[in-house]
Amino acid sequence: MTGRVTDYLAKEDLCVMNRMMDGYGPHLMLDLGECNPAVLDDLDACFSLLNELPEKIGMTKITQPYVFRYKGQVPEDEGITGVTIIAESHISLHTYPKKNFVFVDLFSCKPFDVEGARDHIVQFFQSKSPSVHTYERGLHFPKTYNLAA
Repeated sequence: MTGRVTDYLAKEDLCVMNRMMDGYGPHLMLDLGECNPAVLDDLDACFSLLNELPEKIGMTKITQPYVFRYKGQVPEDEGITGVTIIAESHISLHTYPKKNFVFVDLFSCKPFDVEGARDHIVQFFQSKSPSVHTYERGLHFPKTYNLAA
């Protein structure tokens, strides 16, 4: 078994993912198109999302969000990159305002409301063309710790 992947249209599969923990934890990956470019280019908005989302989904924020503008060699790839480290893993985003697109990853070692997190993030960026994937990570991760004798 290599993992389970669902897409945005498989709502009942996301509900199953919320109850399922055969591996280490769920990884929610959002590829959001046709977003509001003003939100994508708003440093404070991206900070707020990364700052407030951990509490909304029952996670423990270890650090304040680290959010910065990216200006690369290709002007249309400029945007905002941000990450928040949570005790359970991380939440990250990469925006492309000139392309009306954002990538968001949320990985956790414990179950969370995948559907609720998905809906909140899609609505936050006002995406009209979301592609959402969930993957159960660590299917072969050791479940027990053996103490040396």
